[in-house]
Amino acid sequence: MNTIWSTYIQNIHTLYASRSLRFSNHLKEQYKKAFALDDPSKILEIGCGPGALAESLSRWYPQAQVCGIDRDSNFIDFARARAAHIEFMEADATALPFEDGSFDVTISNTVAEHIEPSKFYGEQYRVLKENGVCIVLSARKGINIVAPCIAEETEFEKDIWQRVEKHCSDIYRKYEICAFPQNEVELPQCMEQHGFHHVATEYITVNLTPDNPHHSSEMAQAMINANRQCSLDGAERLLHVAGDVVTASEVEELKCIVNAKYDKRIMLYHQRIKQWDTNMSVTMIVRGVR
Repeated sequence: MNTIWSTYIQNIHTLYASRSLRFSNHLKEQYKKAFALDDPSKILEIGCGPGALAESLSRWYPQAQVCGIDRDSNFIDFARARAAHIEFMEADATALPFEDGSFDVTISNTVAEHIEPSKFYGEQYRVLKENGVCIVLSARKGINIVAPCIAEETEFEKDIWQRVEKHCSDIYRKYEICAFPQNEVELPQCMEQHGFHHVATEYITVNLTPDNPHHSSEMAQAMINANRQCSLDGAERLLHVAGDVVTASEVEELKCIVNAKYDKRIMLYHQRIKQWDTNMSVTMIVRGVR
């Protein structure tokens, strides 16, 4: 059982909430245009996490059999419980448990930067059918503006984050997070170098601004609560990454502060007092043919 990512890097609910927003149905046509898939019958998502993208793919391509793999067993258990109609497997992207030529499409989201490229692309090339499509989604720099009612830190918060800063950095180094970063030129070049042709790139911008009037109340509150979940999970994670410098009671106090701030943010939203906080992400989509 491997639970490194869900324990030390990104908790299940944070990752599921953020990906559900980024792959919501109102963005369906943008993604489908960029993916340019012709009625695939079998799609493999590599590094599926808790399953949000796989769920969207299953909705967008209802004729396809979607399979998701991830090394983290907590993610796989969560994904299976939510979407029984999708096959989720605990597996390693560098040793895929499938025969050659098994899939029409392989797709990954923010995975390429964590795996040595020859292993990452080599296994996908092997399991893809001839003329199968490899799609790599990679997060580029975005904009993150925190609501004023949340940004202001208490002295207690400042003290906690100062104490744990080094421990959080050490975790990323220990588990080689983002050990293989590539820029906007290197990413498509790397796909070509590993045997894929007709490589093309697209970019999709996702603007998660709760105060934008075209968002429904449900969507706006989902954006706010996704940020809440991220902050709560970040506090909870401190017990695993910095348990020697922070106590359980301090973490509980930190979570109470977080909840109070986001409760106020929700209240201000209902009162139509705009904060103009936003999380705008830019996703690079690289598509190549085997």
